[in-house]
Amino acid sequence: MSGSAPPPRSWLFVPADSNKKMMKALECGADAVIFDLEDSVVPAQKAMARELLGLLPDRRDGGPERWVRLNPLGTDEHRDDLDLLEELDIDGVVLPKAECGDDVADLAAELAPLSLPIHAIVTETATSLFGLLSYRDCCSNLAAMSWGAEDLSAALGASSKYQAGGELAFTYQLARSLTLAGAIAAEVQPIDGVFADFRDEAGLKAEAEAARREGFTGKLAIHPDQVAVINAAFTPSSDDIAHAEAIVAAFEAQPDAGVLSVDGKMVDRPHLVQARRVLERSR
Repeated sequence: MSGSAPPPRSWLFVPADSNKKMMKALECGADAVIFDLEDSVVPAQKAMARELLGLLPDRRDGGPERWVRLNPLGTDEHRDDLDLLEELDIDGVVLPKAECGDDVADLAAELAPLSLPIHAIVTETATSLFGLLSYRDCCSNLAAMSWGAEDLSAALGASSKYQAGGELAFTYQLARSLTLAGAIAAEVQPIDGVFADFRDEAGLKAEAEAARREGFTGKLAIHPDQVAVINAAFTPSSDDIAHAEAIVAAFEAQPDAGVLSVDGKMVDRPHLVQARRVLERSR
């Protein structure tokens, strides 16, 4: 989670079988665009989607990161996807239906000549919920972990993933929390799942801001209209940055201190860690 640049705040899915949608995604301000070869592309269109990916225009300065969501491990479509990757100028691949760290290690081995970063979606099957700690030290290529409720609810045979009051049911709250903890344990970026109602801007804003408070540093998007809201939610405010700078400066002035007073409040070493993360995200 460290490096010269902050991790992407918004990760926008776009079906790779539509050149129009892919071009719009590249221009909408997303930090990362995920060209999808999996769920959003029907089997009859997957070959065409690969062809369209190969025709994307060259990058330009300031453009988003480019990622490709592959089809699941062990499928014929997955093998065809791998054949395409050497032709593409991309930043990484997204692995769906990951069930444990071994899946990421297996994909990394398949990608060995390219050594691409991997973003794993880690809660889409029943088995996956029991493997969230296995991503720790599984593979140096692992860069991010996100969670998905739609495939999980289908796998569990659920009629709904929500409680009567509209909040996520316990099983999906558990999947979300385990993804956050698993990503932190693996020292990779924790990414919150999609907010399905792209017309509900207020709901998206509330969910994204809650995710940031909990420790997520980015969020998946399924529509370009969601990007600006997500970017804003995961961008530290000027007050956040000023407070973080004050904490860092205070500990730099007194490096042997365990607890200090900053802006009238007591802060300790965990606050310093969080302050540095805020400053990293503000770059």
